[in-house]
Amino acid sequence: MKNTKTVGRAVVLSALVALIVGATGSAFASDTQWQKNHPRREQVNHRLANQNKRIHAQVKAGDMSKSKAAALHADDRKIRQEERDMASQNGGHITKGQKAVLNRQENAVSKKIGG
Repeated sequence: MKNTKTVGRAVVLSALVALIVGATGSAFASDTQWQKNHPRREQVNHRLANQNKRIHAQVKAGDMSKSKAAALHADDRKIRQEERDMASQNGGHITKGQKAVLNRQENAVSKKIGG
């Protein structure tokens, strides 16, 4: 009897894992309509989100002080606001040149974050 319950649980657990993995994979595979319509903004925002994760990881690991993290987050917020301001002047889009400017700013913050 005990073996049957264990097998049943394993089947249910396997099915649940497969469902979660499938849902997660499809979520990452398909961009939203906004992402498709605004690829430059999506790239800029993706980089900002990645930098946010890196800052948090550095603080969590004890490799960065909370005050330095706050300053870097402030830098990223300024970049994000500039991206929004640029988009508001171009019907919701940013130009290649504007994206290049934002990328240079993100590169500077990225160097401050480090490894």
